[in-house]
Amino acid sequence: MSPTIYQSPISPGHSWYEDTAGERPSYPRLDGDLNVDIAIIGGGFTGLSAAAHLAMDGTRVALIEAHRLGDGASGRNGGQMGTGQRLWVEELEPKLGFTRTKALFGLAEDAKAHMHAFTRAHNIEVDYRPGQLSVAHKARLVDGYKRHSDIMAERYNYRHVSFMDQAETAERLGSSAYAGGLRDTGTGHIHPLKLVIGTARVAAQAGARLFEGTKATSIVAENAKVKIRTASGTITAKKALIATNAHGNGLEPKSAAHIMPIGSFIGATVPLGDTSPVIPGGESIDDSRFVVRYFRKSSDGRLLFGGREVYGVSEPGDIKDAIRRQIAEIYPALKKVEMTHAWGGYVGITIPRMPYVREVMPNVIAAGGYSGHGVMLANFVGKLYADMVGGKREQLKLLEELKIPAFPGGRSFRAPLLFLALSWYALRDRF
Repeated sequence: MSPTIYQSPISPGHSWYEDTAGERPSYPRLDGDLNVDIAIIGGGFTGLSAAAHLAMDGTRVALIEAHRLGDGASGRNGGQMGTGQRLWVEELEPKLGFTRTKALFGLAEDAKAHMHAFTRAHNIEVDYRPGQLSVAHKARLVDGYKRHSDIMAERYNYRHVSFMDQAETAERLGSSAYAGGLRDTGTGHIHPLKLVIGTARVAAQAGARLFEGTKATSIVAENAKVKIRTASGTITAKKALIATNAHGNGLEPKSAAHIMPIGSFIGATVPLGDTSPVIPGGESIDDSRFVVRYFRKSSDGRLLFGGREVYGVSEPGDIKDAIRRQIAEIYPALKKVEMTHAWGGYVGITIPRMPYVREVMPNVIAAGGYSGHGVMLANFVGKLYADMVGGKREQLKLLEELKIPAFPGGRSFRAPLLFLALSWYALRDRF
């Protein structure tokens, strides 16, 4: 009898991560009413990190997840940490000024350091591998990449980025499909589901109450209390964190207006073997397309390749064939490669591709919209929320003060309007 393969009810496909994460503990469903200091809705990176840090500080905390911990983007993403915010510093500086941009860059560097420190301190093996290559798919973009390397070193004192010409880029990728790029030795990539499992373990061992299969049906803030209702009980708390990101489903209208789900899909090939020329240095890759392609080698030598996006929540169709076609554009020798896994997940984006962190009702903060940059930022925002509860709000306030406009069109028309806009940018990627 073949083993039962778990299929997430909110994300299509079965991931390579699920087959390689080791034991994935289950947590009970909420049964009855509960009184705590802090209630958290959402069992991804942000919610679990907040739960762990709060519990370690002695706070009574309960977290509910509608499905299984990590079923959303946190357990199914590309695993790339990145550097800085989603937007480059030269894009942010004209809008925010140097001081705020430098502070946001420093926050992201703190997020990176925190991930390493947290996983070391709690013996969480996340299969970290160093190095990331950001590559230009058009020659006209290469000068901008070179300028970025100079700006990072001279203006932001980040000296881990070096410029690659076309020849070096081809050598490091094992492909001549790109015109140049950047090599960042100050970051890397991880197995995201292992981080979810490990963070949940830390939270539970510290005393956090974790509940799976427990969907929030309403949240009300009144009389200095927050009440979260579910089908099987009510949680009453002093404060609450909404960390559902792309899966808010209208629970709270303000965050729903500012965070939009985008489906992003990944395929895993068979192991390519020790003699494969693909990414010989083991770095992760992201490219300059608006509909970004991101890929890396797994610990067992597979190519994990992501890039196909669906705007809004809709059926993705045949993931394997779509991903294989994109692989073949970069690695023609792999045009018939066998795909062993194909899966998707829904990430939350905002219009400016920067995080949305707001107090959306008294004593209730919502956090999300990491826009594909959440592997380190989402975890760190959870810690910053715990810091805020403990009286330290300075870094979280940097994100709370970002101007994040609502998507136009309301709930009825925002998805088709976004589809039209992003389809235009996707078309531009080809020229």
